[in-house]
Parts: sequence; structure tokens; C-alpha cells
Amino acid sequence: MSSSPSDPTGSPDAAPDAVSVSVSGSRPLRILIGCDTFAPDINGAARFAERLAAGLVQRGEDVHVVAPNLVYRRTPARTEVIEGEPMTLHRLPSVRWAPHDWLRFVWPWRVKHYARKIMDSVQPDVVHIQSHIVIGRGLARIAHERGIPVIATNHVMAENILDHTTMPKWVDDLVLRWAWGDAKRTFALTRAITTPTRRAADFLERTVAVENVIPVSCGIDRAQYTPVIGPRDKNRIIFVGRLTAEKQVEVILEAITKLDPALDATFDIVGGGDQRKQLENLTVQLGLADRVTFHGRTSDEELRALLSRASVFTIASIAELQSIATMEAMASALPIVAADAVALPHLVHDGENGYLFEPGDSDALAARLTDVLTADATEYQRMQQASLDGVIIHDINRTLDTFEALYRDEPLPE
Repeated sequence: MSSSPSDPTGSPDAAPDAVSVSVSGSRPLRILIGCDTFAPDINGAARFAERLAAGLVQRGEDVHVVAPNLVYRRTPARTEVIEGEPMTLHRLPSVRWAPHDWLRFVWPWRVKHYARKIMDSVQPDVVHIQSHIVIGRGLARIAHERGIPVIATNHVMAENILDHTTMPKWVDDLVLRWAWGDAKRTFALTRAITTPTRRAADFLERTVAVENVIPVSCGIDRAQYTPVIGPRDKNRIIFVGRLTAEKQVEVILEAITKLDPALDATFDIVGGGDQRKQLENLTVQLGLADRVTFHGRTSDEELRALLSRASVFTIASIAELQSIATMEAMASALPIVAADAVALPHLVHDGENGYLFEPGDSDALAARLTDVLTADATEYQRMQQASLDGVIIHDINRTLDTFEALYRDEPLPE
């Protein structure tokens, strides 16, 4: 199929060979990754998909990504450089969800049309969807019709999306039941389902009634971070992430008001989101304006520098299926204080590389932050080393090995 300037589904490359659903390890794979969020979006799911795609390109695979366009406009498939690696992007016309700062979606009734055209052009060996919502849903159905294996990774908690609706709760509840039911139908079309942690896998199996969900870490490149072992000259608390309702950054702000003033602790907030203005106003109301810095979205270099100088990373979120930001903090040798919710306890082992606290309890959070900030040098360095040791199993190469095995239907690495 030839591409045209008005066709978002045509490939810039020559027509590929016919698809083979059983792929040996002797040649590169042609992998089609379907994402409902991707660069330039800044969130954990997008960041994982970018790193996955780039890592696969580095290994010689032929990677195509289907993602929303930034405007409701057709554009031809084109090469984009993601994480320093060139890959083919198929950007579909999308509209922005007004209550949200970055969420865009493709009209559901058009997505299967786009999926057919992309499949005709790319003829992938395997399809890897990053959600079951719109693009992933459409790609899974067309791939299944054509006998192309589908791998599904779930980064989504439907409850998070409903935080951004303006519908009554009873309508949200109906939508939630439908969303998880539709997820089950989509997952039934796949060869394998993965999610970032064992706890997230248990949640998915319990909520959607699917079986044998495989935990595969999102993974990070530990070499990109600069751990500085030893006490800090100042008490700097840091949070990295989207400023949205489920992150509960207000709990951290309230906890900081309860710290001993003698600690002279400051708080760096890295990230943007629809809650930023409200959080800035709350910071002023709590009398913290001179101690809290909103950095917004930063470059990777700026983020690494902020992590390297920080004393402790904290996260109050109640909806993390893994938390790449927490892993980045661990790779920077930071003790972690995290809410005891969903998958965060998978990363934070209470009393080892930091502490857990009851979600929403700012008093408990303040107490755990105090434990870290007042620890003697030996105890502080022990927690730092525990973070470094704990993040080793989340190395991105282990993640890539696992997904390549799933794509080729080979035994998973130990």
C-alpha cells in the first residue's frame, strides 16, 4: 500500500514482506506498538512505551508505533526520533479531552478503520498494545482477526481516567463497569498479558477476571542516574510526577507543615498537571511558599540533578501500577517514603530502603520523613544502598529480554 500526504496509516518504507505469526530468533521482528499516550506526553505509560520502543530499535528490531496525533489532522507515517532512536510513527487524528492537561483520544468508531490500513501497510509480526482503551482496543481486534499475535500491557486504572470527568458518580460507576468489562473482552484476544508488578497483576486478575498475568517491570537504565552516597548538606524532599488528583500531593504539603522547623526542610515538586494551580494556592495557604518550589516539567538532565542533590523522595499516590519516578529515585540512591497502596510496596520495603505510610495520613507521612531526615550517617547510607540494590532487578535490559521472548513465543528469561 502506498502512502499519501493525507493518509496517517501509510508507511514511509517499501511494502514489507508478508507477515509470519511464528517468528524465529534469526531475523529482526517487525513490531507494532499501540499507545493511547506517547511522546510528547509526560506520564509513566508514555515514558515506558518510549523506552521500550527505543530499546527494541537499539536491538535491531523494526519498530512502528501507533499513537494519537497532537491535532485532529491526518499526517503520513513518518520517522520520529524517540529517546535518541529513529522509528516509524503512525499518528492518528485525535481530539483533546478538555478537563485534562494532555489526554487525547481517537474517535472509537474510526480506530478499526485506521488499524486495518496500518496492518495492510506494516504487516507486523506481533502487536503490542499499551492499553485496552481506544487505539489498543482497535489494533487488538484487527490483529486477532488476521491471526497476528497480540501482547497486552496494562498501565491503566480506569478509576484514574474518571477523575477527569464531570459526570455524576452513578454515571462514573456505570462507565467503570463497562470499561473493565470491555478490557476483559480485549485481553481475551491476546497471547499474553503483562503489567509492571506482581501486585498490579493480582489487581488485574481480581478486577477483570483474567488469568496468568505476567509481571514485567517497566525498567530503567540505571546508568543514566548519578547516585551520591552520604548525608546531604540540606534537607531536601522531592516528588516527581504528574500533578493530578490520584497523586495526592496535597498530603505531602500538609505533612511538611508538621515537620520540626529545626529541620529546615524544603520541597521540590517536579512535573506538571491539571492540579498545579490548586497546589500552588494550597502552598500559599499553608504558609509554605518560601519552602516549596514548583519546577514544572524539566529536562532529563535537570531531573537527574534534582534527584542527586535530594535527601528523600516521597510519593503519596494511591494509584501506581509501578512508578517509574520511584525507580528513578532509587537509582539515584534516595531513601523512599511512599503510600502503602497498590504497587508502591513492591518497590519500598518498610524499614529497608525507606518507609511506608497509611495513604492519606499526613501525620504518619511527617513522622516517616522525620525518621529519614534525622537518621545518622550510617543508617542513612544503609537506606541509600538498599534503594540501589532494590532497583537492580528493574534494569531495562531484563525488561527488553522478556518482551522479545514474549514476541517470539519463547521461554521467558529467569
